[in-house]
Amino acid sequence: MLSQEESGRVFEMLKSQEKPVEEIVSDLISTFPRHRHFVLCTTLSLLLQDKKALNSTERLVAFAILHHSYCSQKPSANPFISLIINSACDDEVEKFERAFLLQLLSSSSSNSNKEFLKQSAADYIKGFDPSSHAFPQREQLQQQYCDKVHPEPFNSAYINASTKNAFPDPDLPHGCDPNSPEFDFQPGAKTKLGAGSRDETVTGLLTHLSLKGLDPRWIRPFPPRFPVLDRELEWLIPDNNHELLWDHGMCADTSRGAAVRDLIAKALKGPLLPAQYEQVVVELANDPKLVYHCGLTPRKLPELVENNPLIAVDVLTKLINSPEISEYYTVLVNMDMSLHSMEVVNRLTTAVELPKEFVRMYITNCISSCQNIKDKYMQNRLVRLVCVFLQSLIRNRIIDVKDLFIEVQAFCIEFSRIREAATLFRLLKTLGLE
Repeated sequence: MLSQEESGRVFEMLKSQEKPVEEIVSDLISTFPRHRHFVLCTTLSLLLQDKKALNSTERLVAFAILHHSYCSQKPSANPFISLIINSACDDEVEKFERAFLLQLLSSSSSNSNKEFLKQSAADYIKGFDPSSHAFPQREQLQQQYCDKVHPEPFNSAYINASTKNAFPDPDLPHGCDPNSPEFDFQPGAKTKLGAGSRDETVTGLLTHLSLKGLDPRWIRPFPPRFPVLDRELEWLIPDNNHELLWDHGMCADTSRGAAVRDLIAKALKGPLLPAQYEQVVVELANDPKLVYHCGLTPRKLPELVENNPLIAVDVLTKLINSPEISEYYTVLVNMDMSLHSMEVVNRLTTAVELPKEFVRMYITNCISSCQNIKDKYMQNRLVRLVCVFLQSLIRNRIIDVKDLFIEVQAFCIEFSRIREAATLFRLLKTLGLE
């Protein structure tokens, strides 16, 4: 819409009653740039639709501006041609206004019909002779100036239901002329009924609101949803109330423990030198939390056990309180039985308190490995290792033999030809568990 400054400029031009209409229209059109002509005409059309917003002379000038803004085009191309024709055929409008509009329409086809615009709006109204004018029907004007013929003016129930922003002053006595000078506000005088600045009111409406009024609210209910068929995929709306977890490793110093990581990576591939082993032990002793940054994972544990069992014991001892320690135990139980794996488990039993279930599962796995091996030499060697391992656990009271007595006794009988198995069997006898 128009700004406050533009609205004031328009009203100043409209109130120039003594100037010729043609001069007012030219001045106003030249004041506004071409891309603002439609906004100007839209504002004037809103004022003209409310018959009380402008007085008689101002309405004539406003209609002249609507017509002159598009006079270079054919009448049907004027977006406000319907308003002009409807007003020219409105019986409630003053006859001088209807005649003025008919002359505007006829001036489009001939320059000789523009003489009436060289006089002021007030002079046109004073010199108007109603007997010299004939008023044609709406259909006739539409056929002459419009592309389509509408027998009746467009009537919108939606617009009619709107609450207008401008309405007559209820304090104004019925039958009084609202344009009378006696209702003009006089500084210092006592305020009368209906007094006030109508121009300022209309300007404020154009600047901040709109003369269209407050439209009724459309009620748009949500359309019903179709039922989901058996063979149709149903759209899932997952719950997005996720719990935020803080990443404590974010922005951590990645250079920390670089030497230990390099040594652990070497330890996975082969035995370390004594000096390297001592460096790993010292670094982990000085900062036990380095064990979480050394690069060891449960999947890599078997390689460390076979190549450097002592380092594996040291690392597992420091991981005892880690949430992943159960995964390390699972890998240790399921890996192939060897001297180094038994050495690691044996040292762990004396260093920390291992879960009883883990110890039982490891012993069961050792016995099963001895029974399933086909190579007699390797079998005898592993049986000796297992028997020595079990004797160490029993003497150090790491395990309760009662839980595994039947299984261990059967193992000793099966391999009784081996001296270490016979020794283990005699140890069981001395404990009085038979």
